[in-house]
Amino acid sequence: MRNFDQNSITQAVLERVAGAPDARTRQISEALVRHLHDFIREIRPTQAEWERGIAFLTQTGQMCTGTRQEFILLSDTLGVSMLVDAITHDHQHAVTESTVLGPFYVDEAPEVARGSDISGDLPGEPMYVSGSIAAADGAPLSGAIVDVWHSDEDGYYDVQHSHDGSELVARARFRTDAHGRFDFWSIKPAAYPIPHDGPVGKMLEAQGRHPWRPAHVHFMIEAPGYEKLVTHVFVAGDQYLDSDAVFGVKDSLIRDFEMHPAGAAPDGRILDRPWCQLTYDFQLNPASGAASRAV
Repeated sequence: MRNFDQNSITQAVLERVAGAPDARTRQISEALVRHLHDFIREIRPTQAEWERGIAFLTQTGQMCTGTRQEFILLSDTLGVSMLVDAITHDHQHAVTESTVLGPFYVDEAPEVARGSDISGDLPGEPMYVSGSIAAADGAPLSGAIVDVWHSDEDGYYDVQHSHDGSELVARARFRTDAHGRFDFWSIKPAAYPIPHDGPVGKMLEAQGRHPWRPAHVHFMIEAPGYEKLVTHVFVAGDQYLDSDAVFGVKDSLIRDFEMHPAGAAPDGRILDRPWCQLTYDFQLNPASGAASRAV
């Protein structure tokens, strides 16, 4: 077949991909072609606009490094990451809700002992975080891995300061005790703008949007026989809770970071200045065939 026009090209491409040996690849390819062609027909781009679109995607790829994932930012800011998350976890009810991973996760963060201070030498308001990991029925999960990371008081992550990833602070992994509990010290995170010095930032500006995220602590929790949970806990009262640039806020994930005067903390530590406390108890879904495929 040849001599395609705007009315015949879509069917021709669909016929070409129909021979894909893998059924899932065929399904995805066909849907991609249909929706992409419909998008082009709807907006009817000029050649110059099409070239600018290609340049935008090219620049997005060029911004990606070992510590910055511009395509994740693009997915997040277009609501795609949260849509995928909502589809994947649509079956959840009683367990802790999930949200986006974000672009600053670092694999293999150091594992440290319960009660450790992971802030390094970062200045900021001391923050004591404690909680528990349990199954949906409330049974404590011993030995669960609790992976945490968050920004500093100026809204920056460690990898934004150390581009080779050699100085990891305000992130670590913990194992829960026999009662499923964990705790650690750090500093209170701040609201921050997602990196907006690249193509995603230019897109937000063109759309009349701000790049800010409300203050939060990231958690990724894993336990054998249970679904991996990726979530945040947000600071109550933050000005960006209703306009999060990546659409990640859920009411169940908002908590007061309670202020305390100088003095003794729950773990016996004595502080000479005010500090805040975050307490959150997480529940995990049991693993299933569908969940395993989604992860």
